[in-house]
Amino acid sequence: MALQDEIEHRRTFAIISHPDAGKTTLTEKFLLYGGAIQTAGAVKSNKIRRGATSDFMEIERQRGISVSTSVMTFEYGGKLINLLDTPGHRDFAEDTYRTLTAVDSVVLVIDCVKGVEAQTERLMEVCRMRNTPVIVFINKLDLEGQDPFELLDELEEKLSIKVRPMSWPVGIGATFQGVYDLYSRSLRLFDPGKTKVELSSESIEDLADKRLDDGIGPDAADQLRADIDLIEGVYDPLNVEAYRAGRIAPVFFGSAFNNFGVKEVLNAFVDIAPPPGPRPTDQGDIAPDDPKFSGFVFKIHANLDPNHRDRIAFLRICSGRFQRNTYYHHVRLDKEMRFSTPTNFLAAQKTIVEEAWPGDVIGLFDTGNFKIGDTLTDGAEFNFRGIPAFSPEMFRELVNMDPMKTKQLDKGIRQLTDEGVAQLFTQQPGNKKVVGCVGELQFEVISYRLEHEYGARCAFQQIAAHKACWLTSTDEAVLDQFIRVKAQQIVQDKDGNPVFMAPSAYMLDLERRNNPEITFHTTSEFKTAEV
Repeated sequence: MALQDEIEHRRTFAIISHPDAGKTTLTEKFLLYGGAIQTAGAVKSNKIRRGATSDFMEIERQRGISVSTSVMTFEYGGKLINLLDTPGHRDFAEDTYRTLTAVDSVVLVIDCVKGVEAQTERLMEVCRMRNTPVIVFINKLDLEGQDPFELLDELEEKLSIKVRPMSWPVGIGATFQGVYDLYSRSLRLFDPGKTKVELSSESIEDLADKRLDDGIGPDAADQLRADIDLIEGVYDPLNVEAYRAGRIAPVFFGSAFNNFGVKEVLNAFVDIAPPPGPRPTDQGDIAPDDPKFSGFVFKIHANLDPNHRDRIAFLRICSGRFQRNTYYHHVRLDKEMRFSTPTNFLAAQKTIVEEAWPGDVIGLFDTGNFKIGDTLTDGAEFNFRGIPAFSPEMFRELVNMDPMKTKQLDKGIRQLTDEGVAQLFTQQPGNKKVVGCVGELQFEVISYRLEHEYGARCAFQQIAAHKACWLTSTDEAVLDQFIRVKAQQIVQDKDGNPVFMAPSAYMLDLERRNNPEITFHTTSEFKTAEV
């Protein structure tokens, strides 16, 4: 199959949502339709699961949340789909932000009871930065939720994007009978009994058709006709190019837990979602049909298999063809590397692949050579852009609770921060380690993993810090002087870059005004515009 055919054959997307909106449940239903799994894990609030397919870390199973991004590959509707299931919890939002750099489109899950929540708004801001195409799935229609039209208004108002309903619920909560698919002009009813499966599906092109009244009852049929008339009169028809440009979002309704309304989303996704597109580099955009191989690392996961202490770098292929046992150029290290066991994933299950194409996400066994954002090429010297670290919101000093395990602690915290779980800063003298996170749960995860994966116990001690700012200046002397004077607030990131640890918002503003020759960056990507 030619390169262009391989590109057209692929769709790479992420599922994102606020916690508990039903994201992992929807992921599993997609995998069921794709034939990748036979049964789904039971997801019940935050209780222990029977093991959702996409959650493989022990702490995820215990807490009933996703705290790392899982990659799954399956075939559906003649397309090879690379699906990335992301953490919903806000404390792990940065992992989701980086994942969004590796996909070509997004499915956003909304809880019909809670509507648009804070984390949803933040995720959509990242999508809008890259004009990422978004399909919205409004979930939990079997519960007593908000009015569908009010939800659509809320989506447009809070997410700053036009919407177009592509399916419509027949009732809600106790009166929910199914969905009318405006995309295929068909009515799908479901059995609200114990089986909770699709009861029937029939094509109804004309809403005046008597079969509509027979299927859902005259009152519900009249309400559906009135709703559809309003939709057709108020909302613009779906323009696929506008969707692919991130200007309009198709909206679907359903219940992922009951496996209802899910197939409509998957069918529409296969039809309209974009194939792999170009990616920005410091040398200009790289097109997927460029015959020369290139890709970037957007995630690193240590100890995917705790028995083998392995480290996997997740690589998004951007152009050309990747081949097993072929030497490729690691741009940052300026060295050639060969990979004998590249893998693709169904969550924790790995399969060795011989070749991969643009849009694919593969795992590379890593002995410590990779960092997030690293670029691999067939020899060209450029770096992919748009994968920065953001300034954390919480800072704690890492305290070693067992001096006999110092080496294990040092190795563990470096590997975990290489994954992007948190950011590590070092202060001299004394080699003091400061860990920066988005939320408290991250510290809990780090402590748990350090103890269970590396045998090292630690504690976190609060310090006075408001924001970490990377420092640059065109005048090296000015920068050196600032670093000397502010030594008590200066730390270094893992790459040795100077970082100013501002003790408060007021002090940060004061230092910016007093030092106009110095730029205080809130992301680590200095050569591009601030996010």
